[in-house]
Amino acid sequence: MLKLESLAAFVSVAESGSISEAAQRMALSKSVVSERLSDLERSLGTRLLDRTTRGLALTEDGRSFQARARRIMQEVAEAGAEIAERRGELAGPLRISAPTSFGILHLGPALYGFLAKHPRIELTLDLDDRFVSMAAGGYDAVVRHGPAVDGHVIVKPLASSRRFLVASPNYLETFGTPETIQDLKRHKGIIYSNRGSGDWRFRLSRRLVTIRPDIVLHVNNGLLMRDAAAAGLGLALLPAYFIQAERAAGRLAIVDVDAEPEGATIYIACPEDRRGSAKLRALTAWLRDVFGDPPYWETADG
Repeated sequence: MLKLESLAAFVSVAESGSISEAAQRMALSKSVVSERLSDLERSLGTRLLDRTTRGLALTEDGRSFQARARRIMQEVAEAGAEIAERRGELAGPLRISAPTSFGILHLGPALYGFLAKHPRIELTLDLDDRFVSMAAGGYDAVVRHGPAVDGHVIVKPLASSRRFLVASPNYLETFGTPETIQDLKRHKGIIYSNRGSGDWRFRLSRRLVTIRPDIVLHVNNGLLMRDAAAAGLGLALLPAYFIQAERAAGRLAIVDVDAEPEGATIYIACPEDRRGSAKLRALTAWLRDVFGDPPYWETADG
């Protein structure tokens, strides 16, 4: 007979590609996870994983069994959550990925109240500035800033996100303040490397204009971009939620080039088979309420 604990171990190892990573996720020892995998293979009478010195790989049977095992575990989790929901509770695991800086500054604080209200939810929050794969990471949902890139997902907006061009007063005093978007070509830019290009986009007379500054720094973290701009390295195009404290303290100033930077949306996305999750519906409603419309970081910036 198949044991749920063995199925859970297999799903976690298959998704992470590592017994060590799976053990960490499940808060178990590597030996326990390995024994549960062996128990499952004995029950099925087949090998699900090839173990080599270079790592793990799913066998043909393992690939075939993975999707069914994931569905079984999901159904078990949802069944337990449904019973709890009938009692007026939300319960069970919830695994989310979000950008590092936004998670630290805004998402984390917003989640504390949600977890206090629903103490039986077991939340795992992974902060990563890369655009992660929901399927590969085993996530119930991802929170992201910008466009959704995964296919076959349900995307719901959480909040608008205006961007502002900013620089330190010292930089502007030294190099001058640009007044038009064409002036930006003569300035140094601090660029978010995860967007794939060094372009800045501005809306001008109902059209988008692309500008490529002289790049002084490529970096994949918004907080480091903000700090580099405050240190006087160059101009940075940053979401409003990064710059409130720096503007108030006089470390950053908004640069008006008579064109509005292209905005974005903070959204939450989940796989299509998670569209009915009561936990995700409750979380989405909670975050929308906490962030506000317009979001509090934009009303503070005007």
